[in-house]
Amino acid sequence: MSVNKVILMGNLGRDPELRKTNGGTSVVNFSVACSEKWTDKQGQKQEKTEWVNCLAWGKTADNISKFFTKGSEIYVEGKLETRSWDDNGATKYKTEVNVQEFQFTGGSTRKQGENQQPNNQQDYSFQPQQNQNSFEGFPSDEKLPF
Repeated sequence: MSVNKVILMGNLGRDPELRKTNGGTSVVNFSVACSEKWTDKQGQKQEKTEWVNCLAWGKTADNISKFFTKGSEIYVEGKLETRSWDDNGATKYKTEVNVQEFQFTGGSTRKQGENQQPNNQQDYSFQPQQNQNSFEGFPSDEKLPF
């Protein structure tokens, strides 16, 4: 038995980048900064930030793109996936979280022009439709990573 589950809560490091596959499926890429703060043995405050690349598909991608901007706080659940591609004869790899659910956390920054964004702790989770998390049909003329 094995488990591949990731849970993150942090802030977007950049605006989500929404694209469409050749088949019209939405895919969004974004990064989440997860920070940890502590006081070391000398009494000095320390902070460490892990940057995690994420991607989401379908309606999940559309909603993340619509409601979140750089700095927005987000809670995501998903699974780790590693993909590879050839870059002029060199094989490149990228590991990222394939987001299956997300929630507004109440600490998010409202995207300009949007007034529907919740500002409370209510659960507004979205789950992707089946077969929406595949790279099949992705435009071949675009260079990866996104």
